[in-house]
Amino acid sequence: MAEALVPTPLWPVTALAPGASLKLENHQPTGSFKVRGALAAVAAAPPTGPIITASAGNHGIAIAWAARRLGRRATVVIPKTASRAKVDALRSMDCELEYADGGYDEAEAHAIARAESGFTYISAYNDTHVIAGQSTIGAELEEIGEPVTLFVPVGGGGLISGICLWAMRRPEVRIVGVETAASPGMSTAIRAGRVERVDVGPTLADGLAGNLEEGSVTVEITASRVDEMVAVTEEEIRAAMRFLAAQHGQVVEGSGAAGVAALLASRAARRGRPVALVTGRNVALSTFSEVMADAPAE
Repeated sequence: MAEALVPTPLWPVTALAPGASLKLENHQPTGSFKVRGALAAVAAAPPTGPIITASAGNHGIAIAWAARRLGRRATVVIPKTASRAKVDALRSMDCELEYADGGYDEAEAHAIARAESGFTYISAYNDTHVIAGQSTIGAELEEIGEPVTLFVPVGGGGLISGICLWAMRRPEVRIVGVETAASPGMSTAIRAGRVERVDVGPTLADGLAGNLEEGSVTVEITASRVDEMVAVTEEEIRAAMRFLAAQHGQVVEGSGAAGVAALLASRAARRGRPVALVTGRNVALSTFSEVMADAPAE
């Protein structure tokens, strides 16, 4: 993976909190951290036959990018409600696109069903190779060398599972999982000890929205190591996007700004240096412009 991806920046941001930093995964070649897991999973897939996945956008973009780099063919199933920016990015790649009626849950079910006809299905989160790929973020955080609190956006849990695995032998690392209040699938599963369906509301953080696949390995991994789960509101996500753009020139989508939103809103206790994972930039220009224009009057 090192030959395909370079370490992403770790920026000090004292305006966010004393000693705070941002881990800028929005600087990845596909615009999000998902490329780490995609490269690992595509490389590990059976060498013959097509690959299929379901995605709200970023994972699909990453799978298409990794498949092209490794000489494979990929089909990406996306909901008809997917972000225009993510659809446009997928259309620019050499992959097959299929649309599912409804949201992410329907796209995931469609892709899993198609896998029965000869495709290798790669989950956006419930895949050990994807999780291992996401864990490589942890190795890039070793340079900090002091106690940290990591603010990690959570949807299906592939990213936070990777971070949790990396941190198993690192008691100095505190992990805060950050969901959108519109889609509390992981926190619900942790409380229940199993995946339970939740109502998913409209959210700017489309990459964090959707129910978890039944039996997802991410629930047990996350529950075993996460220190705290918190939720952020839509306005807190918007405020974080505006902060990142206005103060640091970073274009960040709603899902990617969730960790910063939790830090800005003081949603969780901190120990040591706070680090927010900024996980993606793939937002439609119209959406980004609307969020920027919606700043409260001073």
